[in-house]
Amino acid sequence: MGATKTDHFTGKQNAIATLAKALGHPARVAILEYLLKVDTCICGDIVNELPLAQPTVSQHLKELKNAGLIKGEIEGNSVCYCIDEKAIQKLKAYFGAISTKLENRKTDCC
Repeated sequence: MGATKTDHFTGKQNAIATLAKALGHPARVAILEYLLKVDTCICGDIVNELPLAQPTVSQHLKELKNAGLIKGEIEGNSVCYCIDEKAIQKLKAYFGAISTKLENRKTDCC
């Protein structure tokens, strides 16, 4: 079996790409914004906030959780979701480094 294309990149590059891919859908961005607004949430509340069916919301929550952007705990018959601060710190550090690099550039490009 051959190497996948992701094998040619660093672990950090793959981790950032995973987070960015999870943020690549407006429904997932809306879910994160809602979780930030309410600080914690039960899945049914998220369904009421979005113009999507419950199975679709569940799929988006699964993608966010698999990427590590949110955490979920089972509480009775529901799952309570919240933002995973560690993932946000990774994004903040990554984009902060880009911003710093651009601010310290000595030449204009293009």
